[in-house]
Amino acid sequence: MQRNNTVKGNSGAMTTITPPRLEGLSAPNAELRPRDRILGTARDLFHRHGYRGVGVDAIAEAAGTNKMTLYRHFGSKDDLIVECLHGLAGEADAVWAGIEEKYFGDPVAQLHAWVRAGADCAIADARGCDMVNAAVELTEPGHPARRVIEDFKTAQRDRLVRLCRAAGATQAELLADTLWLLLEGARVSRQSVGAEGPSARFIRMAEAIIAAFLPRETAAS
Repeated sequence: MQRNNTVKGNSGAMTTITPPRLEGLSAPNAELRPRDRILGTARDLFHRHGYRGVGVDAIAEAAGTNKMTLYRHFGSKDDLIVECLHGLAGEADAVWAGIEEKYFGDPVAQLHAWVRAGADCAIADARGCDMVNAAVELTEPGHPARRVIEDFKTAQRDRLVRLCRAAGATQAELLADTLWLLLEGARVSRQSVGAEGPSARFIRMAEAIIAAFLPRETAAS
């Protein structure tokens, strides 16, 4: 008989989560260190069920370990959430690095590649942006995740501004903010109305916006 783990959310309502290992999925990779298993499992459960909807009991059991081990590696659930968010930030930096390497010295091509990468994220994942989801759920001003989210979003936006400026945009900050808000909106739209909704036209909209901001000869090339 499966055992569920029940936790309380912000509203006080009870939420029941069955860890993926108990849903018939494969057991965690025993070759991974306990810390890595816990971190990977937590990220998966947070992504699928929310940061408030999953407790440490569910995470420990799904990772094939126990709460004592979890707390030995992460002092609290909040610390575990912060580590998960840092991992997401690192993956985003890797995407940027890949774009810069592939289109080295060509900021216009890098900007178009950013649009395509954004479309892949917006359309492929029905759960949306984990950073945004965390910001919506973890509303306490003093929550340690708030600083991670703010720093990440600010750094990503500033990086896009620099890219738009390098690409020769007439109003780099306005272009970056327009593209940034379009991407954020596309991911929310994907969550609410599905992949066939407005998010399906993200690339077309973004390309049109870029063309309007770049010098005509640059956009044409």
